[in-house]
Amino acid sequence: MGARETALNALIACRKEGAWSNGVLKEYILRDRLDSRDAGLAARLCYGVLQNRMKLDFYLKQLLTGKVKDLHPVVHDILHLGLYQLFELDKVPDSAAVNESVTLAKKYCKKQRFAPGLVNAVLRKASVEKDDLKQPASWVDRYSHPQELVDLLIKDIGKSRMEAMLRANNEAPRTVIQVNTLRTTTAELAEKLAQSGVEVQPHGWMEDCLVLGSTGAIENLEAFREGLFYVQDPAARLSVYCAQLPQADIKVLDCCAAPGGKSFAAAIAMGGRGSITSCDVHGHKVSLIANGASRLGLVNITAKRQDATENNPEWNHKMDVVIADVPCSGYGIIRKKPDIRYKDPASMEELPQLQLAILRNQARYVKKGGVLLYSTCTLLRRENEDVVAAFLEANNEFYLEPLALPAVFPKNGSGMLTLVPGEYDTDGFFISRLRRKV
Repeated sequence: MGARETALNALIACRKEGAWSNGVLKEYILRDRLDSRDAGLAARLCYGVLQNRMKLDFYLKQLLTGKVKDLHPVVHDILHLGLYQLFELDKVPDSAAVNESVTLAKKYCKKQRFAPGLVNAVLRKASVEKDDLKQPASWVDRYSHPQELVDLLIKDIGKSRMEAMLRANNEAPRTVIQVNTLRTTTAELAEKLAQSGVEVQPHGWMEDCLVLGSTGAIENLEAFREGLFYVQDPAARLSVYCAQLPQADIKVLDCCAAPGGKSFAAAIAMGGRGSITSCDVHGHKVSLIANGASRLGLVNITAKRQDATENNPEWNHKMDVVIADVPCSGYGIIRKKPDIRYKDPASMEELPQLQLAILRNQARYVKKGGVLLYSTCTLLRRENEDVVAAFLEANNEFYLEPLALPAVFPKNGSGMLTLVPGEYDTDGFFISRLRRKV
């Protein structure tokens, strides 16, 4: 089975089963035993189609004699794959894009006997006419973000920031790693990775952070197996930076921790001292945290199964710092999970109630003078500033505290920060720092 067939199977699963592309793609790449080259192509095709689905339909409307909505779903998927290769991948010959798509149609559309001929005709026409087709003018078609989502985001981040964000959502994110300074230095790790053929650059504003290229499968790198680094977006790392954790024997709780990146950052920032209780409601995710901490040699982390909305009386008023990176709509990580953009926004309208419930419960664990860090990977005020405001209105023991930030950021006295994709080369992220009165 080749890269194109694996990508098609992943797209079908996303459409039919509501599967998340990043999870199902990893599963299918392993299932189909793709080598690193084909795995890379399968990922590029799957993510590329999801990132450009509405743009590809804009072209399809000009190429079809019938209506796009009348296409058989699998034929539609195959045409998307073919068009993406023709319009976006310079290194794929047009003939290969057409012929491989026809082969897929013959295998996957046997009951639609006209499918191979249709795929062949449409893609050959696209190959000949692609430079003459009308180009999308609207943000909806150009960047493949549904109008409802564009309207929702514009309301909260403003029109002036939108196009850069939409463009960033369709670009491949760089691979960013955090150095495990308990085992190595940034310079030593950079040299070791370079000797393995990896392209290495220092991050522009986050300390002990590197940007990698030409890595192949990260988990196959010797430095990864030795626990010298972990993968984490600088926005998530920044949230822990804002906690300003001391190298001291303090107690930290990370209540929605999986897969563990913030707990790992906290453990390293604390110099391996103190204790971090790293929790998730799902048992298999607790195992992910534990395994990651073990690989990195972070012995001050204890992974525990715990529902963030349910109180554990043993922790009340015991924690110096509580990190609450809560479940959210995920509109800040569309560049990594492109299918999020197509989820119905109405299905996420009740999230603020859950987020506020988690924040109120986690506040019980913070000792007097302690810090409560609230964060999300979304851009919506209703899940960010509004949740913090509702919490503070009912909890006058807490107050917002100014954020300590790297020099690249403007001074922040509000205690809240929203990172928007396209501005600092990060995921979209919200960070707030609250302190309990003494």
